[in-house]
Amino acid sequence: MQAIRGQGAVAAALNSGLNVGRPVRSARPALTAQRRPLIIRAAADTATGKEAGLTDKKDLQGDILFKPFDEVKSELTAVEKADMNGQPIEDSFARVGYAQDAEYAVNEQVNIEYNMSYVYHAMSAYFDRDNVALPGLASYFRAASDEEREHAQTLMDFQAVRGGRTKLAHLTAPQADYNHEEKGDALHAMELALSLEKLNFHKLRELHDIADATNDAQMADFVETMLAEQAKGVKIVADYVAQLRRIGKGHGVFHFDQVMAQDAARLATPSTTY
Repeated sequence: MQAIRGQGAVAAALNSGLNVGRPVRSARPALTAQRRPLIIRAAADTATGKEAGLTDKKDLQGDILFKPFDEVKSELTAVEKADMNGQPIEDSFARVGYAQDAEYAVNEQVNIEYNMSYVYHAMSAYFDRDNVALPGLASYFRAASDEEREHAQTLMDFQAVRGGRTKLAHLTAPQADYNHEEKGDALHAMELALSLEKLNFHKLRELHDIADATNDAQMADFVETMLAEQAKGVKIVADYVAQLRRIGKGHGVFHFDQVMAQDAARLATPSTTY
């Protein structure tokens, strides 16, 4: 009789939707409208491409705000079609919102930085000659050459991060002699360096314009960091030109060369700005 009663109790529990053998949790009080959180629906409907853990979000009124598997379809298709060893831009895994015009412009800027490095390296070799013997200027321009090469590498790193393809171009051979009958070699070389730094500033502005035209906020922010550093570089070299015009070609160049040795040490310190 007790067994029959037990079976009847089990049947009654099943009919009422309770889980036999599990503790019954106390009902939570209803949340107020002010405290009700965003409702997240976890779905496991593989037929619609949804899996547990990736959910749609609803606002307080229950409207779906974000459907990840619907919005990601185009990106997923691009990734699936990409070739591991392909060259076209479609074969990049990391590329997102990076225009081809921007990629070409970054490669052009890499070439500009390398050309400036090449010129500064030639200047360093000139001032290191035994019949010129200005070791401070030689060290300064060697450090400047290394800095421009670092800038080229920074741009190449940026290219890789954005899924671009770095393509190096030919370099123009710089002049080997920087002596000037009226100005002297130190002023002549420094005026040329100032012209290069200002030209590079304009080129970076053009690169920033391309970032704006392609609506690439991340690239624009990256180039703005470079522009800030370049503006400081222009001012430093402009000061050197002013000082050299004051001292002329005589004995003052020797003292200026000693100052250049100190600034070469500053340039040799790795920059963390960009």
